[in-house]
Amino acid sequence: MRTSTLTPLQKHNFHHLYWDVFYWGVLAGSTLAFLPVFLARLEATTFEVGLLTAGPAVVSILLATLAGRFMRGRDMVRLTWITAIIHRLGYLVLIPLPWLLGQSGQVWAALGLTLIFSLPGTVISISFNAMFADLVAAEWRPHVVGRRNALLSLSMTLGTLGCGWLLDSLPFALNYQVVFAIGAVGAALSTYHLLRLKPVNDTPVRFGIPLRDFARQGWVLMGDAVRTPTGLRYLLRQSGQTLIRFDLLKTPFGPFMLAYLIFYTFQYISVPIFPLFFVETLHLTDGVISLGYAVFHLAMMASSMALGWVNARVNSHRVLTISVVLYCVYPLFMGFAQDTFMVILASLLGGLVWGIANGQMVSALMDRVPEDDRPAHMALHHLVLNVGILGGSFIGPFVGQFFGLRGAVLTGAALRVVAGLVLGVLARPHKAADPAPSV
Repeated sequence: MRTSTLTPLQKHNFHHLYWDVFYWGVLAGSTLAFLPVFLARLEATTFEVGLLTAGPAVVSILLATLAGRFMRGRDMVRLTWITAIIHRLGYLVLIPLPWLLGQSGQVWAALGLTLIFSLPGTVISISFNAMFADLVAAEWRPHVVGRRNALLSLSMTLGTLGCGWLLDSLPFALNYQVVFAIGAVGAALSTYHLLRLKPVNDTPVRFGIPLRDFARQGWVLMGDAVRTPTGLRYLLRQSGQTLIRFDLLKTPFGPFMLAYLIFYTFQYISVPIFPLFFVETLHLTDGVISLGYAVFHLAMMASSMALGWVNARVNSHRVLTISVVLYCVYPLFMGFAQDTFMVILASLLGGLVWGIANGQMVSALMDRVPEDDRPAHMALHHLVLNVGILGGSFIGPFVGQFFGLRGAVLTGAALRVVAGLVLGVLARPHKAADPAPSV
């Protein structure tokens, strides 16, 4: 509940935070949404498409903790806009690739750029979460995050639909160069508004609650691989102690993380298959692909906003179990799709389910994390998430080679049911155990 009025500094920062996410949505709805499809149209393999998510996951695993240690005590506003400038230069470099390289060269150049610029992307993912927690007082966070998510939904939807129309209207590869140029402009304008943010003089108070801000730096969008960057600011905490503490795996938090690892791995098995499946099996136009992305994102945003209403009427663990099991609907309906109607239906149902499931997974995670030891627990979860992304992204191409694209999509649906059941069992509420001792 808000007990104070906005100061001029808060109004200034909130204004630029809103415009930052609006233009980031333009980037997300253009370059980030269509880069995997671009690779698919260049006849990239499932392994190569999988590297779009595997590469940033490797970088995040290797650098997140080191970056967190390096960033402690630094000005988060300044660090955020410096890394944003470096990171978003990568989107500008994508534009001339069709002029400079052949088909195979463009694929590997795009993958190389994604890997290189995921280095500053990892830093900005952490610094932005921490900066946001510092600039926006706890009482104003639901208000600001809600508006940011609404603006993101608006700009990303309009950007995706507009870029889909452009891609269908212009010849290949000029159409993708125009889309990448739109993404670069969105990235530049988003960065400009980050530059305008001003640090607060008060001592920051970082409450141990997730921000639930859907803007996700440094990752491309593929299929239904949309995730809230929860808890990254905790990597800046616990100075002087070992952040990744594997002794937590011997506590009840260990089996809980095992369930999350299985879920993340099985989730990402079908992710690198989707772009190739859309292009090579369903022969979808870019306009139809863009419509599916837009429907999924709008449905996800709508159901995530209804999560509180759902939890007020149904047991939260039951909601979690049902939603993670039903998370199979997107690849299931896609696997049986023969026309545009089934693609859009899969996107609608998948978005509705994932908005609930993602929110419930975050809530279940925070319920299991003790307030006096959150940095270590959240750092372990961050590691589990990226190991799952990495594992799924590498397993997916082999599944695609063995079963074919359609068979791999349906296999992914079946594995998601298994992962959902495991998570439902291991995430059952229990009496809180004493937190493990720090080492």
